[in-house]
Amino acid sequence: MNPQERRKEINRRLKEAFAPESLGVEDESYLHEGHEGAKDGRGHFRVLIIAEIFEGRSMVDRHRMIYRVLDEMMRLDIHALAIDAWSPDELDR
Repeated sequence: MNPQERRKEINRRLKEAFAPESLGVEDESYLHEGHEGAKDGRGHFRVLIIAEIFEGRSMVDRHRMIYRVLDEMMRLDIHALAIDAWSPDELDR
């Protein structure tokens, strides 16, 4: 999978699993050129997701939920994933 396909697939899986109000997936692989973890071709991504399903859940639980959805990609396509996961009510405060 090329970087653009990876970004699209992350986006698709997260939309399908969480029906987010807002979702952004950014490929930050360019920031890690020459990095040991980037040599195998897997990417570095940043996700900003706002979804009702995260309401009342800890950040650790939110990250676990996202990792479960991206499990196969985490092993094959993603070297690093930065996650900002919020519920809509947290942003209204």
